[in-house]
Amino acid sequence: CHCYNALARSYQRYRMFDAFINKYRIRKSGKIMGKIIELKNVKKVYHMGNERIKAVNGVSFEINKGEFCCLLGTSGSGKSTLLNLMAGIEKASSGEILLKGYDIRHMSEKNLADFRQHYLGFVFQAYNLIGSMNAVENVELPLVFKRVDAKTRRRLAEQMLKQVGLGSRLTHKPKEMSGGQQQRVGIARAFVAKPEIVFADEPTGNLDTKTTMEVMELIHAMARRNRQTIVMVTHDPRLASYGDKIIHILDGNIQNVEVIKTAEQIEEESRIEIEKFKELQKEQKKAREEKLAKLMGKKTEEIKDEANKDN
Repeated sequence: CHCYNALARSYQRYRMFDAFINKYRIRKSGKIMGKIIELKNVKKVYHMGNERIKAVNGVSFEINKGEFCCLLGTSGSGKSTLLNLMAGIEKASSGEILLKGYDIRHMSEKNLADFRQHYLGFVFQAYNLIGSMNAVENVELPLVFKRVDAKTRRRLAEQMLKQVGLGSRLTHKPKEMSGGQQQRVGIARAFVAKPEIVFADEPTGNLDTKTTMEVMELIHAMARRNRQTIVMVTHDPRLASYGDKIIHILDGNIQNVEVIKTAEQIEEESRIEIEKFKELQKEQKKAREEKLAKLMGKKTEEIKDEANKDN
């Protein structure tokens, strides 16, 4: 009876979420042609006394599913504000912001929070880890909000931390890790629930050059492996070169949209990355089996030695 009631409650929550999301769905005829993010004449105006500051000034663009898109601009260009608008962290003054065809600008805070939990992930410049929690517990957080059971979320969090190279740091707290390791935890947390869109605001801003490139390679590989869409803010043209699309921003306006890779090229890179990951998993499984066999063999020899002594 208890299991049935729990299942009924979960189904009811799903139906409620589905109902509210359909309210904001922008229904169109025909296919969406791969668009996952679309901005239409979006503006953000801040009022400071009698002065009106146009942080984002009527921008329009599209991002396709699976693209790695970089918002490139100098400090104060409006790129971080634009990312916050796309992620629903700030409200646009006017215009339309469509994510997966849903108009997020008119959602309530509660519905927007539900939407973010289901579809979005975040990588922050300052890591934003909880100091009292270890690596696994930090990575588990998005799964807790999605009501994943404790055993499953622990398994998924540990798997993700191993994927980002932190298999030996599972129980370490943030203060016991370097900046690069903390950001790897942040990446694992962003990707663990497999969100369709991941927003990253200057994710390597606090890292040295070597660690920066390692983190960028990791984010790029994770996105390709899971066919996820990345929207990253950066002021560094070297980091923007990881993008499939680069949107150049100055004074709240789009100067230029640079398309680097086609959908076919992105799909081919995803296919290659997925194959590489499968091969890596096979090698890791083989290594574990060999280690286990070696331990079992050693144990067998010890048992034989003990038996011989007794005789």
